[in-house]
Amino acid sequence: MYSLKSNQSIFSSSTIALAISSVLYASSASAANELVTTETPETEKMEVIVVNADFSNISLDKMPSSVTVIDAQQIEDEGAQHFEDILNGIANFNWSGGSSRPKYFQIRGVGEQEQYQGAPNSSVGFIVDDIDLSGLGMVSSMYDMQQVEVLRGPQGTQYGANALAGLIYLKSNDPTDTFEHGLEASLGDDDLQSFAGFSSGPITDSGKLLYRVSLEKHNQNGFRNNTYLGRDDTNKRDEFTARAKLRWYATDDLQADLTLLHANYDNGYDVWTLDNNGFDTLTDQPGVDNQKTTGAGLKFTYTGAENFVLTSLTSFAQTDHEHAYDGDWANPEYWEGKTCNEYDEDWNVIGSEPCVYDYIWDKEGQRKTVSQEFRFSSTQASKLFNDTTEWLVGVYALNLREDNDLYSEYNTWPDEVLQSKYEATNYAIFGQLDSQLGNDYLLSTGIRFERRDSEYSDSNGDYFKPSESMWGGHIALSKTINTDHNAYVKVARGYKAGGFNMTLPPELSDKKEFDTEILYNYEFGIKSSWLNGNVDSNFALFYMDRQDQQVAASIQDPVNPQRFLLFTENAGSSSNYGAELDANWYATENIQVYGSLGWLETEYGEYTYNDKYGNPVDLSGRELAHSPNFTYSLGMTYFADSGWFVNVNANGKSDFYYSDSNESKSEPYTLVNARVGYETQTWSAYIWGRNVLDEKYGVRGFYFGNEPDLDWADKQYIRYGDPRQVGITFDYKFM
Repeated sequence: MYSLKSNQSIFSSSTIALAISSVLYASSASAANELVTTETPETEKMEVIVVNADFSNISLDKMPSSVTVIDAQQIEDEGAQHFEDILNGIANFNWSGGSSRPKYFQIRGVGEQEQYQGAPNSSVGFIVDDIDLSGLGMVSSMYDMQQVEVLRGPQGTQYGANALAGLIYLKSNDPTDTFEHGLEASLGDDDLQSFAGFSSGPITDSGKLLYRVSLEKHNQNGFRNNTYLGRDDTNKRDEFTARAKLRWYATDDLQADLTLLHANYDNGYDVWTLDNNGFDTLTDQPGVDNQKTTGAGLKFTYTGAENFVLTSLTSFAQTDHEHAYDGDWANPEYWEGKTCNEYDEDWNVIGSEPCVYDYIWDKEGQRKTVSQEFRFSSTQASKLFNDTTEWLVGVYALNLREDNDLYSEYNTWPDEVLQSKYEATNYAIFGQLDSQLGNDYLLSTGIRFERRDSEYSDSNGDYFKPSESMWGGHIALSKTINTDHNAYVKVARGYKAGGFNMTLPPELSDKKEFDTEILYNYEFGIKSSWLNGNVDSNFALFYMDRQDQQVAASIQDPVNPQRFLLFTENAGSSSNYGAELDANWYATENIQVYGSLGWLETEYGEYTYNDKYGNPVDLSGRELAHSPNFTYSLGMTYFADSGWFVNVNANGKSDFYYSDSNESKSEPYTLVNARVGYETQTWSAYIWGRNVLDEKYGVRGFYFGNEPDLDWADKQYIRYGDPRQVGITFDYKFM
């Protein structure tokens, strides 16, 4: 297999760290992983991509599941600063732009679009270095990142209730046994200023204690011009990320890994416009979207026992978050210049008067999670059934606490005011068997039993204490056809816990609670290598059967139009099916071409809801929200022997519905990005552009009434993604 820059001594530190961590993983992984690495020729060991989110740290080409891995080299080649910069290149993946940075994701059409109230209950898991941040995904800097993994379909065996649709797993670079350091600075349009650095190496002369520290400070104005306040930073991004890792080889049989994470995102939120111009706002009280997360993960791996390998994972995370917005999207002077109906005491129109509309919404929250997992996996000496079957068993516990304080104000009067407390404890046991059946067949079976106990109370008098037991798992049969092709079939069962709806009016009293959702995923895939290893491809065909699908409904209150009734209900069944293709072609020693293609068809079963006037709306047979039929990407990297570098990539998607509660749709779009630079052994310099064709594209949309001068008539409002941005980056690395 060709590797760009393979004949140059210019590997970046992230590439070195990737290679070192691959060797370290290979030396301490289970027997399943040993089989993967020993089958690989010595000259290609460094090319193996390991899926860290999987129990066995199996290689990507052997994993019987649809997975996209974006490695450190692609992240660096594309100049990605944040997960937002690469997510559009992932097949059958979408996100909802209801926050300053992406935190609500959809995989194969399954996932949340927002969460304004209610208990945390994610469909897509989000984990950073084994720290669970599901539902809080915006703190995802790409600096010093080893790889990003997106696992599609329910991960019922490994991750349970938080991974109904799939999992996003971010792994940063590990400590190295030699010293290496780096600095990076970027300047660009929108007053972009970004500064970062890392340091890695041994702490002790023996090499048994290693460290790695990385820091990044990112600032920009946020591409909005508030013409009322005369400011261009009301949608700012003020983001700080710090990571630290310690690796201790305590004995020959015991390895300890400590990860520390601190992220402080102090961002603005001023993205909505009444005329849909997208970038010139009128708000007098611009919103905020802040998240401060401090987390820690501690992993012990013990290999000294004859019959098992013990892995212990402990994690802690504390997050303070605030989301606020100016709900009238304008200012008092603007509304006074509009004419509204004047009403008498019986709400009869008696004339006209200047409009009065002023609305703010602000929710602050604090979330704490603590988790503990123990895994016991087989060794060569303890395989079952005549040494044909590897096994793994484990236990898991998670405690999550979240307090929220919601305050909204309408025309100077308190509107919705709610303080709430929520706590949930999950317990799970799980197991997996991987059996060699002969003739290059491998059968993998897994099951997970999970118990969830929760309690909720709030200042409005709502109280819930639901508990439930759930189970999920998988069965997969894979076949090594030859050295270049591996095929598999898989059936997986995932689940998402049921829950409750608070602050509902009497007419919606029948919707106080909703049931568990079950998802069955049927999948066929083939992972191939072509042209003597110069082309790799991963193809998957899937069908998803959702039972008791949970749908987030939103109904505008016709009497108090500033308010929305938000609740989750079960919509019977629905089905999703489609395919994914990832491909990577090393055309020459200097040219790499890569791309992806996703095809997705979604459809409601029988589902009818009532609109704000009580009229039934039948969505049976309609596509699900945020589920484009096609997603695609294509990229090319060229590296000249002289040091010049070029990367051009494009990604896009077809149109999709913005919501399950209306017919509002996006427009299809394609985004083009480019990066040109010069690289040496120690320094690199780049000129880059994102969205270089300045495509105007929607990432979130609403369809409701928000203009009293139009008598609150329903209208489509769109939040647009970032316009064109051009900048320069300088990178310096030294030993």
